[in-house]
Amino acid sequence: MGLLNTFPLSFKVKGKRIIIVGGTDEALNKVRLVSKTTASVEIYSRHIEADFSAFPVAVFERVVRAEDIAGAALVFVAEEGTDAELAKAEARRLGIPLNVVDVPGECDFYTPSIVDRAPLTVAISTEGDAPVLARLVRAQIEALLAPGIGKIASLAGGLRHKVENLIHDGAARRRFYEDLVARQMVGNEEAEALLADHAAKGTGQGVVWLIGAGPGSEDLLTLRAQRLLQQADVIVHDQLVPAAVVEMGRRDAEQICVGKARGHHSFSQAQINTLIVRLAGEGKKVARLKSGDPMVFGRAGEEIAALRKAGLTYEIVPGVSAALAAAADSATPVTLRKVSSGFVMATAHGAEDSDLMHWAALSQAGLTLALYMGKAIAADVAGRLVAFGAAPDLPVGIVVNAGRANRTLYSATLGQLAQGAVDFVDGPAVILVGRAVAEGDWADAADAAASSFKVA
Repeated sequence: MGLLNTFPLSFKVKGKRIIIVGGTDEALNKVRLVSKTTASVEIYSRHIEADFSAFPVAVFERVVRAEDIAGAALVFVAEEGTDAELAKAEARRLGIPLNVVDVPGECDFYTPSIVDRAPLTVAISTEGDAPVLARLVRAQIEALLAPGIGKIASLAGGLRHKVENLIHDGAARRRFYEDLVARQMVGNEEAEALLADHAAKGTGQGVVWLIGAGPGSEDLLTLRAQRLLQQADVIVHDQLVPAAVVEMGRRDAEQICVGKARGHHSFSQAQINTLIVRLAGEGKKVARLKSGDPMVFGRAGEEIAALRKAGLTYEIVPGVSAALAAAADSATPVTLRKVSSGFVMATAHGAEDSDLMHWAALSQAGLTLALYMGKAIAADVAGRLVAFGAAPDLPVGIVVNAGRANRTLYSATLGQLAQGAVDFVDGPAVILVGRAVAEGDWADAADAAASSFKVA
């Protein structure tokens, strides 16, 4: 770790004056920041060009004088010339912190990039050398902080003394505040009841979040999923959820893999149900992290039933299903006017003849099929669909590892796919079948005719 050349801190400005010398857009940019404080903001310039009327500031279109600088808490200089030099000289003589816009070498302090969730603020600074990077980091932090976090912070501040009186253990207090944030509580009565529950039980009530991890790429997690992963005590995740996604959780969270891979089930569904019920019953916040969307082939229904039976709180956080990621990867409009009026998701593994007959009829009616868990039996499923009446010339598109950087695309007709087994790359696959598939972008995909596919 390198040593810092600047020390980050928060500066009290309540009831004080902030001086800005300059009347152009550079001064306006500073006004946008400092006008969010309770300080009195004064602008001095001989030529006021920018429009400051939207901000609660005092504008003086005249020469700046030495007495204007005296007593100020902070001075910003956002122009050049004799007035700027006078302001800089007076600020330095009086020991007032000075910021000269876009001249880092003359600055006593830098204005950070700010995430505003008043009364909570987060400031990001790069010591003046890389402001663009600071703005990018700010965008990441803004995404992680719920818009209502400021109200929660105000509520927490008002409860501080009660919390200290009722909960004496530091770790237990932290769990209360985490619970307050996780439940997005902004009402005083709700918060008081939660505090009483924590004080009585010592741990507070547990909760299970059934979170969709998406198809496997970290940047396809929802913002809500990211926030809850950062609050979880335990992350119970499936085999298909990549390690990089699991690592998006809180650093000290316990990680439990309960995954099912083909031919190997380390945990039965009953065992998973028992596990999450036990963990939540201990007062823990449990992130049940599932590949794709938890309500699509994620067995969430069985876990919800177990949680309901135990009287435990749960929340469902949707994710990007693999079928939708496959459609995005291939620019395939799964519903398309005058071509496909609907979209059906089904699992090919273990499908019976009655299922195949139904799917074949749907394909004939123009619907798009998205078949999961059918990579190993793709040729067999295609052959059975044709046998039950599906058109052999129906376009087929297959995406392996949908939504990930290493995705692989294959294309064929249903009849071609039925001709023989295909040597797919490793990874979960989604098979798209229907006339709308032909409208996708499969130019670089494989030709399935001879079971030797090209890789996209």
